[in-house]
Amino acid sequence: MRDLQKDLEQIDEVIAAGPYGADWESLGGHGVPRWFRDAKFGIFIHWGVYSVPAFGSEWYPRNMYIQGSPEYEHHIKTYGPQKDFGYKDFIPQFRAERFDAHSWIDLFKRSGAKYVVPVAEHHDGFQMYRSGISHWNAFEMGPKRDTLGELCDAMEECGLVGGASSHRAEHWFFMGGGREFDSDVKESLQRGDLYWPAMPEGDPQDLYSVPEPSAEFLQDWLVRTCEIIDRYRPKLLYFDWWIQHNSMKPYLKKAAAYYYNRAEEWGEEVLIAYKHDAFMFGTAVVDIERGQFADAKPYPWQTDTAVALNSWCYTEKNEYRSAADLICDLVDIVSKNGNLLLNIGPKADGTIPREDEAILLQIGRWLERNGEAVYGSRVWRTYGEGPTRVTEGAFSDGIKKEFTPQDVRYTCKKDSVYAIALQCAPDGLYCFPALGEPDPSGGTVFHGIIKTVDVLGFSEGCSWQQDERGLHVRAEKIVSDEPVVFRVRMA
Repeated sequence: MRDLQKDLEQIDEVIAAGPYGADWESLGGHGVPRWFRDAKFGIFIHWGVYSVPAFGSEWYPRNMYIQGSPEYEHHIKTYGPQKDFGYKDFIPQFRAERFDAHSWIDLFKRSGAKYVVPVAEHHDGFQMYRSGISHWNAFEMGPKRDTLGELCDAMEECGLVGGASSHRAEHWFFMGGGREFDSDVKESLQRGDLYWPAMPEGDPQDLYSVPEPSAEFLQDWLVRTCEIIDRYRPKLLYFDWWIQHNSMKPYLKKAAAYYYNRAEEWGEEVLIAYKHDAFMFGTAVVDIERGQFADAKPYPWQTDTAVALNSWCYTEKNEYRSAADLICDLVDIVSKNGNLLLNIGPKADGTIPREDEAILLQIGRWLERNGEAVYGSRVWRTYGEGPTRVTEGAFSDGIKKEFTPQDVRYTCKKDSVYAIALQCAPDGLYCFPALGEPDPSGGTVFHGIIKTVDVLGFSEGCSWQQDERGLHVRAEKIVSDEPVVFRVRMA
């Protein structure tokens, strides 16, 4: 295991030598990359040892040590007592024998995604990459392959932007339940061990919860983060929750300064995505987990959500969302200046479930026809209109949105405004109020000159006329279960 102090000294040297210091004022000078603003759609990957039990969710390693939980009971019934078969004993079964990084990336490319963010380390503490900090990693155990490295290489070959995510912060307490009864968690609790430090959980929502992470744990978190940065050079670094804890703040600033300075050395445009106000606004990109904003924002942002409502990883009882609903979310998010990072959960053998694949391919077919209205687009004067209001905030993706043909979203690019009806009109008649003729009474403010209107992705044409009530389009031959995109070219 590498020397912690030497790693910390090297981190300080990089920060001291670069343009970005470990303070919010300096970090606020870092902008959002053009590639991210243009990409709009990315793939998130939750894959790890937790894919072996495939029960409950990716929180299985925590919950199997929470006495009385469904995972606890399931574990004893299926595998035996935790003292005899603990989470670590799943690692030999995590073989990834059918994992093919190039086939994954080919699928993601066909889905229309422009960037990919694999989970480098989840709350369970098992690193999905080659590491010099802990032996509990996929290169030395389980698959005995640098799965993150293979994905990064495949992404570069295929022209997709590569990212990585760290969920390490929650590991402070994630396995703590195993200390409360006779389990294998008590066997080894030194830095570098899989279960270390397994502290009491307390209230994870308390920004000042105690016991707060020790200096040793926080330093270990920092060097793990910087190891990912140096070894894989991700263009997007995503952090999961709990980094907003008060004790993390100095280390977050150091990680960001190190990352931004390294990117300057490499000549790369990078960004950090964060949740829960963990970073000072303007120093990184806001991310909303399983939710979105109700209105357009003047700053770029991101939603991360999953193809399944109940879990981020593969389970045998995943509750899948429809591809059409996810496309509607994508359109709504993009119209409001956001990106969609959509998660899939591969199986332990390295295959992607048929359901996940089918959803991605349907999204890809829609984007192949309509991507002009998405990629490289920007927010128009209004994001949209219609009767259906989107619930704002995290963990709202389970609320079914019953969109109608009157629910419209707008984007713009070059000489065109794209009016996107989130549902196809059965009668083929559409009205876009924001594109109506000027109203002498001042009710309508659009004064553009429309040259042509056509429908993306369909050979059938449409007719149109404009009055004070809006732009009226007749497209009776268009039939679709997905959003319909009208390109409105301006003089």
